[in-house]
Amino acid sequence: MFLGVLQQLKTELNNEYMNVMYSLTVLLGKNQERRIPKALLCLCSEYRGLVKHTGGCHCGAVRFEVWASADLHVFNCNCSICTKKQNRHFIVPASRFKLLKGADNLTTYTFNTHSAQHTFCKTCGVQSFYTPRSNPDGYGIAPHCLDDGTVQTIITEDINGKEWEKAVREHKTIRDMSKP
Repeated sequence: MFLGVLQQLKTELNNEYMNVMYSLTVLLGKNQERRIPKALLCLCSEYRGLVKHTGGCHCGAVRFEVWASADLHVFNCNCSICTKKQNRHFIVPASRFKLLKGADNLTTYTFNTHSAQHTFCKTCGVQSFYTPRSNPDGYGIAPHCLDDGTVQTIITEDINGKEWEKAVREHKTIRDMSKP
């Protein structure tokens, strides 16, 4: 029963925590003896302060949603592939990303350590997200592939991907960005 409630809430969560709590109360009923399951309370606190962004590739075959701040921290990497693709991205935990359609239309390119999974649309070639080597438990999302209306600001940080190991070792927060 609660799994269905959880799925419904994940698709209906809005930006304000109090609205989420109100929705829970309505959905579960106002009976004082009913308790909101811990999983639902964790979901509410994990998503507090975040907005639901939607996006996809150019042709529309691949669509996704991601919960992240309206103020994005975007990495501009100068490694060989990011330079060629102009891959600027922000990182989110896997729990905050949902592929809505197009799994069968994705293909993956890997190289070197084969840790990063560079996924892209088979039809139009656009990489709207990928699994970064720095955060294999999360996703790197291309902000330019998000639909209009949910991003307030973008702060871009250059990262020296030409010296990847050193850059990641010295970066204070990059590995934590895929943690809920």
